[in-house]
Amino acid sequence: MTTEPQNPPQPVSGYLDYLPAIFRQEPFVGRFLLSFESVLSGAGGRPGLETVIGGLADYFDPATTEAEFLPWLAGWVALSLPADWDEQTKRNFIAQIVPLYRLRGTKAGLRRMLELYTGKPVEIYDTFDNLPYFFQVRLTLSEPDPVLLQAKQQIARSIIDQEKPAHTFYALQVAVPAMRLVSKALHEREKAPLLILGKNTLLGTSIL
Repeated sequence: MTTEPQNPPQPVSGYLDYLPAIFRQEPFVGRFLLSFESVLSGAGGRPGLETVIGGLADYFDPATTEAEFLPWLAGWVALSLPADWDEQTKRNFIAQIVPLYRLRGTKAGLRRMLELYTGKPVEIYDTFDNLPYFFQVRLTLSEPDPVLLQAKQQIARSIIDQEKPAHTFYALQVAVPAMRLVSKALHEREKAPLLILGKNTLLGTSIL
């Protein structure tokens, strides 16, 4: 006695559970709704329209949007993002640029713009009796690569040129952290940090 092989059951849509019982009697309806379910609810690891629409707000948040959407989002707030900025700097500028527009042309606004870019405190001096409309910017860049350091200086200068009042001029002073070797006499006179080889300072490399 032989038995006929039985075909495996056809997959049907879970949307049938939301329809009246009379529609569940026809197998075609379950297969037909399966196409809509894959589009709306997702299938095969792909998100459906419900998930995409539910996460739509993430595309408008500079902290959560995809990296490729950052230039598009920056265009909404009239901001041009240089291509050589890192991703986190771009996100920070987009998130804070609108309140900073109200400070454009002021010392506070320029300082905040430079702090957003460098990630470090920035000092601005504008009290010079013999030099009206002159100010000095002092910032710290901890970049060991000379090429990248020069590029960062150029970007900082372009930020100043864009944000400063047109009738003013300035000097940019960049401080780069470095090690300073001092004598005991200079240490006692200026209270400069004293570096002692073998105790708190090591020159060269070591193998542990």
